[in-house]
Amino acid sequence: MTVKDSKKPSSGRAGVKGVNLSHRIYYFNRELSWLQFNERVLEEALDERHPLLERVKFLSIFSSNLDEFFMIRVSGLRRQLAGGALKAPPDGMSPGEQLKAIRARLDPALDRAAECWKKDVLAKLRAAGVEVLSYDELKSKQRKLLRKHFKREIFPVLTPLAFDPGHPFPHISNLSVNLAAVIDDPGRGEKFARVKVPHMFPRFVRVPSEEKAERYEERGLVGTESMNFVWLEEVIAANLDTLFPGLRVEAAYPFRVSRDADVEIEEDEASDLLSAMEVVVGQRHFGSAVRLEVDARMPPRVRDILVDNLGLAPYQVFAVEGPLGQSDLMELTKLDLPELKDPPFTPSEPLVLKGEESTFSVLKRRNILLYHPYDSFRPVVDFVREAAKDPDVLAIKQTLYRVGPNSPIVEALRQARENGKQVSVLVELKARFDEENNIVWARSLEEAGVHVVYGLVGLKTHSKMCLVVRRESDGVQRYVHLGTGNYNPVTARIYTDLGYMTADPEIAADVSELFNALTGYSREDRYRKLLVAPGKMRQQILERIQREIDCHRDSGDGRLAFKMNSLVDKACIKALYEASIAGVKVDLQVRGICCLRPGVERVSENITVTSIVGRFLEHSRIYYFRNGGDEEILLGSADLMPRNLGGRVETLFPIDDERLKRALRDEVLDLHLRDNVQSRELLSDGKYVRSSPGEEDAVLDSQGLLLGQPGSWHLDD
Repeated sequence: MTVKDSKKPSSGRAGVKGVNLSHRIYYFNRELSWLQFNERVLEEALDERHPLLERVKFLSIFSSNLDEFFMIRVSGLRRQLAGGALKAPPDGMSPGEQLKAIRARLDPALDRAAECWKKDVLAKLRAAGVEVLSYDELKSKQRKLLRKHFKREIFPVLTPLAFDPGHPFPHISNLSVNLAAVIDDPGRGEKFARVKVPHMFPRFVRVPSEEKAERYEERGLVGTESMNFVWLEEVIAANLDTLFPGLRVEAAYPFRVSRDADVEIEEDEASDLLSAMEVVVGQRHFGSAVRLEVDARMPPRVRDILVDNLGLAPYQVFAVEGPLGQSDLMELTKLDLPELKDPPFTPSEPLVLKGEESTFSVLKRRNILLYHPYDSFRPVVDFVREAAKDPDVLAIKQTLYRVGPNSPIVEALRQARENGKQVSVLVELKARFDEENNIVWARSLEEAGVHVVYGLVGLKTHSKMCLVVRRESDGVQRYVHLGTGNYNPVTARIYTDLGYMTADPEIAADVSELFNALTGYSREDRYRKLLVAPGKMRQQILERIQREIDCHRDSGDGRLAFKMNSLVDKACIKALYEASIAGVKVDLQVRGICCLRPGVERVSENITVTSIVGRFLEHSRIYYFRNGGDEEILLGSADLMPRNLGGRVETLFPIDDERLKRALRDEVLDLHLRDNVQSRELLSDGKYVRSSPGEEDAVLDSQGLLLGQPGSWHLDD
């Protein structure tokens, strides 16, 4: 379904008598919808159209996604269950019902993932020359070499911890792979010990072929050029006798614990948020256990010891066929085997930014739109670098959420301060799982003399903004970059995000005032052009949906087309239902969670929902309103979720430039809506079905097409 043209929607009605749009039947459960998204990730691992190591990548992502799901979402449900949750979600499921449904949904997916690795990918890797061997498959010379390597490199790091009446049960750190060793102590019976698999070593240990093993024997090192690998825990398990001399190691079974990592901080009581966050990050490894993964071969008596000591219920135990912690499969994707990966690509850059003209001169006469990763992130980095060096630049203000390691943006901000600029940076310390990185950057910037703030109490600052203030012949001028994604050159190559660079005075004034609110005190909640949360953003979106309903009653061509990561907010969903009931055609592309139920007769029959999961993570947020022909497009950082609209500082910004607006409508939003290769459609029963071209339709892979041609938004006026 396209933005410009589509089948005529059904006739509109002001409402449907007797329909209660708050009823639970009109809402999908948030957690189960997320599991469906992760199943779509798994389907990419199963898809033989992808190069082999790309399939391995998707298996890794599927596993790492689940780790975070248990640490945050499942742990939250368990806290609700223990505390007696008072408010049910729109779908009406209690925490207990959700936990039971999660397990029922998850078990088949885990079986599919295990089968994909063991019976499909593993064999294809071997055929391609990459052998991930079990220890039992190794020859004698290979084992001898690995034993030398173990004694020299690994043994000194290991600490076996017994657990018996004289030794308390050891703490099992979050997501660590461990071995439960069963020891036969002659005359004293069976003993148990835990051995942690050290995280500082690669999970995959290279081992040369039997023929080449002798070459490395004297050095005791494993060959680095080999494409043969064995799992680290298997190497340790095979050599446990060195840790327990005089005893017999009967067996060793891998296990892994996931803990509650959603540690809260009492911000009102913290005198120093930076120091308080350092403490909170350290506590993450000590949260209550929410999941125990064990090797399927582990006998019940050993499993029961772990379950009892970790304080878990049987439904929290997952017996796994195959290696635990498959997020580490990502190590294999780093192999230098381009024939097993997606072809490399070179991102585009606007020609207007490649000349000798300064970025500021360009922005004075035109706006710049960037669509990453199809467009290079370098213009954004260059924007900050140029500002840092330009003697006429007076100040730089920027938000940082997830910037990644070795950030060129942070380095440019440090340089700007060294060059005498006023530099203010809001570093969001509460960006989950990036807290440690952000603490390092915050301290680094403070040491350079940058004015660093940590956001507003009780809110995360998720907005992506950079403001440059420059002295010019006609007075002080402000330049702005706004985006849907983080200031992170690494993720800018794997996430799809939109960036907008402009000298629009009204947008610049809004951004300036918002920065003042973030660094000082302000009750401003209405801006000239920006929509800002947690102020009036939800209300302004609802007003625009109602405006579309009113326009449709007048002209009959109402249309809404939204592209986002997640759709959860009940008020927004109800408004979209009301638009559908009125006859407005609604196209939603929601990558992940979607709690709206499309295709319900008389309620959502004018709503279609699709999801794209492909080579790149769809991360853009685009909100299109036909508005009776006076089209409006908003971009920004906010999804339609309660946390985005009420618990975060978010911005949406309009694209008023007609040339860029057309490009966004036709070459981005419309293109993705017509995708029939990587797209799946959500049905009214909650199932997703893969889109496919009809007999007269051309095959359209939106991500692939965008890789092959630069967008018209790069053309000069």
